[in-house]
Amino acid sequence: MTDTPIADANRGHATHTKAAEDQTGLPGSIDRPLNVTVIGAGSMFTPRLINDILRIPGAEAGRINLVDIDPERLGTMRQLIQRLVEQLGRAEGWTVNASTDRREALAGSDFIVVTIEVSGLDCVRFDNDIPAKYGVDQCIGDTIGPGGLFKGLRTIPVFMDILADAEDLCLDALVLNYTNPMNMLCRAAAERSAMRVVGLCHSVQGTGRLLASRAGVPYAELDWECAGINHLAWFTRLEHDGEDLYPRLFERARRDLAGDPADPDDAGDLVRKDMMLNFGAFITESSGHLSEYLPYYRPRPEEHGRYLRDHYEGGSSFYANEWPAWRAEADESRNRMLAGEEPMDWDRSFEYASWIVEAIMKNADFRFHGNLPNRTPDGGLLIDNLPAGDIVEVECLVNGAGVQPRAHGSLPAQMAAICRSNLAVFELGVAAALERRREPAIHALMLDPLTAACCPPADIRRMTLELFEAEKDFLPAYA
Repeated sequence: MTDTPIADANRGHATHTKAAEDQTGLPGSIDRPLNVTVIGAGSMFTPRLINDILRIPGAEAGRINLVDIDPERLGTMRQLIQRLVEQLGRAEGWTVNASTDRREALAGSDFIVVTIEVSGLDCVRFDNDIPAKYGVDQCIGDTIGPGGLFKGLRTIPVFMDILADAEDLCLDALVLNYTNPMNMLCRAAAERSAMRVVGLCHSVQGTGRLLASRAGVPYAELDWECAGINHLAWFTRLEHDGEDLYPRLFERARRDLAGDPADPDDAGDLVRKDMMLNFGAFITESSGHLSEYLPYYRPRPEEHGRYLRDHYEGGSSFYANEWPAWRAEADESRNRMLAGEEPMDWDRSFEYASWIVEAIMKNADFRFHGNLPNRTPDGGLLIDNLPAGDIVEVECLVNGAGVQPRAHGSLPAQMAAICRSNLAVFELGVAAALERRREPAIHALMLDPLTAACCPPADIRRMTLELFEAEKDFLPAYA
């Protein structure tokens, strides 16, 4: 995390011009204390997100409200954030509060950051292993497919309860959602909540940095446009000093796929490289994630070696196998920080949350990519060839007037079609969660690109019902 995005209001796309060590921030001043609530504060995201907020220039005072249903992890996080406040010299103006009662914390909030995990540790093996019995091989399983769908079925009802409390206690707050499945949660909010919600992910800005490195150009000089849906957004333009960078990226990708890499240290990420060559643009999410959103790469185990590698490169059951250990390591890391055995000397990161907070509080322009309903204030579409009721990921301007998404126009037809193949799953998944019905969930997986490539409809129905039975204690009231 070496660069931080800074707005350039005079250009039609995001630009990135200052390094993280440059803490001058955006122009303007903040004239009142901030009130920020983090729900799911036991998350791995919390320490760095709060560090970013505390490093906003001019944010001299505020209140940080930490909410989690796990009292032990919440208590540890409160101590850690208090230590961070003191370390950054902010103790005089900032207070840190922790509660398992979110209504107590939400009252008066300006910004709500959602980083929740609902029954994930209890259900991750069900989400992975039951589909594997039917031949559906997953790497991550938190966005789409059987794992993503059932994560959504567990999470959407809780998310909607949070939003209902926010409507009652802080209707004017902006909700910054980091929880997956991003598209489904944001769609449910758009359909049923009066809260302003924007979904945030680091895949656009992270991939931009990756592409600049591969093309051999400074990231601050990269000129690009990106649009689509979360984890399936496309860099439709990628230039440097007026030169199209794709020809050099295509050549590198061809060599990597042929086993003759120009850079042996960057010879992987083969799913994204293959999709770029065949569809015309690079996609924002890692090859392991991406392989689950498509019908091409995972259904035939004998061909996994062509495109899939271990870990985030596409390893089978990677998330289910590793996540419990990651969670335990995160807890151990926090204890080391509290003991002074592990430093917390982080620069302000390129995660969008703190920059959005700063832009609104200072009424200064900042551009970022967010997940919002596919509509403009005048009744048009942000992406012309994606459906009006769906959530899209596009460039947005934010300032004192709030988040203002920019209309992108149309995606190339083949790219829009790939997005639509996932949006159909999200539409039915949200219907299943909001209506607490199993049949839309079954149909969602019948339309899921990977699942449909692995199973006939009758097997998909059996698999979905088996998942419902295994997770019945975590999925109350699904008829």
